[in-house]
Amino acid sequence: MPEGDLGGVGVSGWLRIAASAALLLGAAQVQAQSGRSGDLADLSLEELGNIQVTSVSGRAEPLSGAASSIYVITSEDIRRSGATSLPEALRLAPNLQVARVDAKQYAISARGFNSAIANKLLVLIDGRTVYSPMFSGVFWDMQDVLLEDVERIEVISGPGATLWGANAVNGVINVITRAAGDTQGSLVVLGSGDHGSGATVRHGSSIGAGGHLRVYAKGDKLQNTETRSGAAVADGWERAQAGFRADWRQADSTFTLQGDAYSGKSEQRGAFLGLFPLGRVEVAGANLLARWTRRHADGSDLRVQAYYDHTDRDDFAQFSPRADVLDLDIQHAVPLGAHKLLWGGGYRRARDKVTDGLLVGLQPTSSTQDWANLFVQDEIALTENLALTLGIKLENNDYTGTESLPSARLAWKASPTQLWWAGLSRAVRAPSRIDREIQFPPPGSPLTAFIPAGSFIIGGPDFVSEVADVVELGWRAQPSRDLTLSVTAFHYEWDKLRSGQLPPAFVQNMIEGRVYGVEGWANWQAAETWRLSAGFTTLRKHLRLKPGSTDPDGPSELGNDPDYQWVLRSSHNLAPRQELDIMLRRVDELPDPRVPAYLAVDVRYGWRIRRDLEVSLVAQNLFDPSHPESGDAPGRSEFARGAYLKLRWTL
Repeated sequence: MPEGDLGGVGVSGWLRIAASAALLLGAAQVQAQSGRSGDLADLSLEELGNIQVTSVSGRAEPLSGAASSIYVITSEDIRRSGATSLPEALRLAPNLQVARVDAKQYAISARGFNSAIANKLLVLIDGRTVYSPMFSGVFWDMQDVLLEDVERIEVISGPGATLWGANAVNGVINVITRAAGDTQGSLVVLGSGDHGSGATVRHGSSIGAGGHLRVYAKGDKLQNTETRSGAAVADGWERAQAGFRADWRQADSTFTLQGDAYSGKSEQRGAFLGLFPLGRVEVAGANLLARWTRRHADGSDLRVQAYYDHTDRDDFAQFSPRADVLDLDIQHAVPLGAHKLLWGGGYRRARDKVTDGLLVGLQPTSSTQDWANLFVQDEIALTENLALTLGIKLENNDYTGTESLPSARLAWKASPTQLWWAGLSRAVRAPSRIDREIQFPPPGSPLTAFIPAGSFIIGGPDFVSEVADVVELGWRAQPSRDLTLSVTAFHYEWDKLRSGQLPPAFVQNMIEGRVYGVEGWANWQAAETWRLSAGFTTLRKHLRLKPGSTDPDGPSELGNDPDYQWVLRSSHNLAPRQELDIMLRRVDELPDPRVPAYLAVDVRYGWRIRRDLEVSLVAQNLFDPSHPESGDAPGRSEFARGAYLKLRWTL
């Protein structure tokens, strides 16, 4: 081991950990001396294990019995983290890689292949899929929710293709908001700090018999980041969003109608090479979703959901897509003795029109794409403690026709507090418009005065789906009432991964290999008013070019991932109305482009002045002047130490 490198953390890193540990012990001492106690959170560890999750099997089941690597971020976790955006809240999930790119953009993935255009993670907000059909990834600067309305976020690392379809290869993020009836009255949230400010108002009321409504509006302003040299990065951002949710509940059915509208813009970005003004990135969109569920006397239930989503993005540097998506989904759950049968289908249509940018364009500039699917899944009780779940989805897309997505999961309840499970899955990442139709530079770009259109990258007309065969083995247990554990080992055999060829760089499927690792987390109720949470992931990638490939970059272009990362969180009630929360995040270095390893320490102090009024102060990167998380030096953003003051007033 090199001198001064203690287990990859370094002497300075261990000093920071020691300082944080002192804070933790000091908090414990304050609580012990006060002689007062209060409930740490809304849920005990036993209650957390019995949270009903739906993302694994498509039906409600307790978290403790879900045969998958699933982590649940609760509303209390989000409140006590001090997070001000959805990506920041996702840092709470130890099975995700979350790297900030600039003031607003993030790279988020699970089990590798992380980048700002990561394309193997499916993200849903209240059942609405939010990935872009342009590149099968998420524009994180276009997605936002009112965090105070989030009930929970279910984060699955691993394939979920049988239920959720193509692109649910490395994981599923399912953001679930509260019913309108649970958010009655008024709420005002104000916040300001070194790196930005925001304001939110929300009001909920009843409407008629069995109906409830809430409406909200919020606005945020983010300051620009800086490079290591102190130069400002032109990434400041302003955003506004408003929306509503209405729920009607009867004895055997519920109906939900909800929608959002938003707009945002960056600051002026200067000129490319000093010649071509880039202007602002401007985004806008709106969505409307309706969902009806009915439960029958025989125990079966039916769910019908439809939504419309409009997005408009203006980015002269990249490209400017305008897209409309219509989606219909039907699911029917039927109990049949020892079988729990779930089947259904869906249809999705996306129409888009793209204006070519300076660097990137799509040919043709407009398209209409259709997806259709049918699936069936059967959970079979082999014995009282042993269950086998078999499923298959057939999904049709315009590029590769019908894809088969089978899975098998075996769950053994070794004891009332211990679950072993294993899974075999085939998942695919279907082609997007970028894979088939990209041109760099595009024909209409000013750059074509100097270089021919498509001379660097051109879409591959023969590009097919990327394929993963996945094996997982997991264990989840609660050895005592104060401790819960979860560990999962996984192995992916990848084929037909995206690669480029020269000349020019035609997009092809010429990379293969394997990815494997281990992920785990634990929760320990150290005292009545003190909870510790920890998590880690390890990842190894062994990818190679197939014979005949002329890709100059090879597998290095497929994301930038750390070999390991870990997180430690402490949530402590100093007194009935005072809270201290500390989070340490250690992320190993990224190889290409190289990003140094870092240790981030965030501390939150919350004071509930009255029952209806809460003030909190969050200090971020407490022991680190600044660090990068993604991108190439020297122009990449660095994220500096800062503080954020937040007021939450319930009326």
